[in-house]
Amino acid sequence: MRLRRQRWSTIGAIALAAACGGADGKAATAPVVPVIDADTFPLRALAQQAGIRIGSAGDRGFRWTGSDGSTFRAILGREFSVLTPENDMKFDHVHPAQNTYYFAGADSLVAFAQQNQMAVRGHTLVWHQQLPTWLTSGSFGADEASQQLIDHVTTVVSHFKGKIFAWDVVNEALNDDGSLRSTYWLDHIGRAYIEIAFRTARAADPDVALFYNDYNVEGMGPKSDSLYTMVKNFLARGIPINGVGFQAHLTLNGVPPTLGANIARFVALGIKVHITELDVRVPVPSTNASLTSQAQNYHDVVAACIQNRGCELVTTWGFTDKDSWVPSTFPGFGDALPWDNVFQRKPAYRSIYNALAGR
Repeated sequence: MRLRRQRWSTIGAIALAAACGGADGKAATAPVVPVIDADTFPLRALAQQAGIRIGSAGDRGFRWTGSDGSTFRAILGREFSVLTPENDMKFDHVHPAQNTYYFAGADSLVAFAQQNQMAVRGHTLVWHQQLPTWLTSGSFGADEASQQLIDHVTTVVSHFKGKIFAWDVVNEALNDDGSLRSTYWLDHIGRAYIEIAFRTARAADPDVALFYNDYNVEGMGPKSDSLYTMVKNFLARGIPINGVGFQAHLTLNGVPPTLGANIARFVALGIKVHITELDVRVPVPSTNASLTSQAQNYHDVVAACIQNRGCELVTTWGFTDKDSWVPSTFPGFGDALPWDNVFQRKPAYRSIYNALAGR
């Protein structure tokens, strides 16, 4: 079995030689896919060999004190090559008052990423949630709202210029039927707000990759069709967009059968695809059977990305159940991530590992 986009580094070559019975690369009598130790080769090393990156969101757990915080930061820096701030770059966090910006929280995450040779994925510039009350309670006209959007995007992107490899410029602008969601931005500016956000982000940083991000667009359907049409239109009109993010907040056994085909059609437009917020929630208390099925779901998503050139990143929305948003948002569900509440690896971890290793 050969890994797509296989680019063996020295680490990978040593692992392969060991699996084949010798460091000289002769007489491969064992399976070609290396059997390598998770304690020696983290996920990020395998992802590199598979031609993708592996990431995690995190900011709450990052700031835990004591042994939990130390363990969280150690796993985050060891296993993942990309860090996404879960909340610390959102509007209400970085722009809490009309003339005030606060970057200390996000800056600390960027510094951690740099110290651990991780890339940073910016999330998110324009969204309908987590907006400060000074904005939503104000009496602003269309021109004022447009300027607020431009000022915010310009200031935030400029602050992180050269430190972020990709931005979720606009997040969740579509309803499930593919229509535009009613938001502060749509209601005050009109549908042009999406285009304004992308053009402004590009003006602030000519090199960063610009993404549209959403949920329920992982498979073929009205919402992903509408997104496809929007991206195709943007590209035809020269609006700067480099990729789309499929959030992939999934229920157990909810991986769309058309995931691979959907990735492929967006890639065919000449853009990139990121899996940006992957988790797989199960009914709690979980069982061995549900965690085994969950593991297969994780494997299928990672494998679909690896198998489609142009899908370059899989990010989980956190990595430990101790820090998951799921239980508070979906009552009766939880245990959605590859590590459990006490930082033990679950079957989902092994399935991600196997998918990255080509098994």
